[in-house]
Amino acid sequence: MAFDPLNERGVPLDEQLRDWRELSVTPIDPGGCDPYTRCRIIAVNAIETEAIFFSHQLARHCPDKRIRQQLAQVRYVEAQQQKAVNWLLPGSQSTLETTLAHEHAAVDLTAWVARMEPDAYLRQAYQFGVLEHVDHLYRYANLYETIEHRAAEKVIGRLTEVVPGRPTYLQHRDPTDTVREPYRRGVTEPLSRLHALTVMAVEQQTMNFHLNVGPTFIEPLARQLYQEIGLIEEQHVNHYESLVDPGENWWEQLLNHEYNECYLYHSFMETESDTQVRHLWELHLDMELEHLRVAAELFRRFDGRDPDQVLAPELPPPLTFESNADYVRDLLITQQDVTTRGTGYAREAHERFEAMQRAVMDGERPPSERVIDENRAISGAEYRLEQQLSP
Repeated sequence: MAFDPLNERGVPLDEQLRDWRELSVTPIDPGGCDPYTRCRIIAVNAIETEAIFFSHQLARHCPDKRIRQQLAQVRYVEAQQQKAVNWLLPGSQSTLETTLAHEHAAVDLTAWVARMEPDAYLRQAYQFGVLEHVDHLYRYANLYETIEHRAAEKVIGRLTEVVPGRPTYLQHRDPTDTVREPYRRGVTEPLSRLHALTVMAVEQQTMNFHLNVGPTFIEPLARQLYQEIGLIEEQHVNHYESLVDPGENWWEQLLNHEYNECYLYHSFMETESDTQVRHLWELHLDMELEHLRVAAELFRRFDGRDPDQVLAPELPPPLTFESNADYVRDLLITQQDVTTRGTGYAREAHERFEAMQRAVMDGERPPSERVIDENRAISGAEYRLEQQLSP
């Protein structure tokens, strides 16, 4: 049945505050949960964090105190939602295991978005990015085996292959080549706007994760690998945020953020296998419906248009975490050697690319290559996880 969040009633805003007991969620079982439950948690945490950051930026540019107060009220609830979601991750999970889960989520979410994206230019942007996360997953899986002597399968199951992607050392590009052309808000389909905002939020969360956890490692190679891949995550945020039309005003952006949260919570409510977690998605969807109503009122007041003029008449089919192994394998065959040039793509190593490589590498073997060397020396072979080819 079609679900139009603009026509649904949620929990009134003054009834959304929760006490400590309600926020004290039970973490998922790291050994027995569906790996995609962990991915959904990471994705929702990302969109809640993006919503909070955006609301703060809007408040800093809004001269109306009453509007700032209204934003603060919604933002506090968003902060409670973010804490409840993020605290589903278990404390017994190591930092490297959480890292593997982040890369797992990035691979399968971006691959799914690429498969479903109707716009050819945006689709290419997602196809390009997913091959870099494939390689990050491979590098961290080898670091995990080196340091913790465990297989990445413990975290990601056998749902996603662990194989070399576009080599991480070839991902260091001149910053001017990390900026894409934006979609055109008056022409682009609503689904494309949801895709761009979702992938941008997940990439931003992954970047922030690297900023915070990289220095907590003792092992020099681990610290260096997080630093190297953390710089690529900065490039990824450039890559994806530039897809969003900068001509959208603050109120349209706010509307898109709240609608996207409804979309993600509804998607995951429909596909979640863990009963406790699904109940949390349902509760948060009911809250987000009210946040969307507030955003819609502000949009009508300050933009002058009706939300139906920019939003989809109903939610698209659910965003689904599922295996994309065949799709990714095909991309590796056809696009592994692609780099960026300006706002387009190229296969040759052009002058700016080569200059960036010289500046960053300075003749040294990068951490992303040395981690494979070290695991081969310790474990006897590099770590890979490959599935049988589909017939």
